[in-house]
Amino acid sequence: MKRGPKKRGKAGYTIGAVAEMYNLHPQTLRLYEREGLLIPSRSSGNTRFYSPKDLARLEMILKLTRDLGVNLPGVSIVLDLRERMEMMRREMEAFVEFARREFDERSEGQARDAIVRVPPPALIRTRRSQ
Repeated sequence: MKRGPKKRGKAGYTIGAVAEMYNLHPQTLRLYEREGLLIPSRSSGNTRFYSPKDLARLEMILKLTRDLGVNLPGVSIVLDLRERMEMMRREMEAFVEFARREFDERSEGQARDAIVRVPPPALIRTRRSQ
């Protein structure tokens, strides 16, 4: 009788289930853990459990190694850069939202307090004498 992947509540998939799902040897997953590429959660009995986020990371590792031929140190660099880029993207989104709120608040205050709206002055170019 063929069984599907073993899953345990919210904890995630066991190492055997993940190895079977991705056609890997469990030692390969342990190697990725030793190299710091994957860090699964652990149960009180020290059993590894892989979350959906871990599986997405594993898929990226496999894409880099299998499809693109990147070695493990290269995978580590790529994953680190991806994490930094994602962090920067979140920071930029937060900054843009902050700037938008500030602009909206200030422009509302200026429009409310203005007697007459005055457009910004036009720039006039003059010739320099030599």
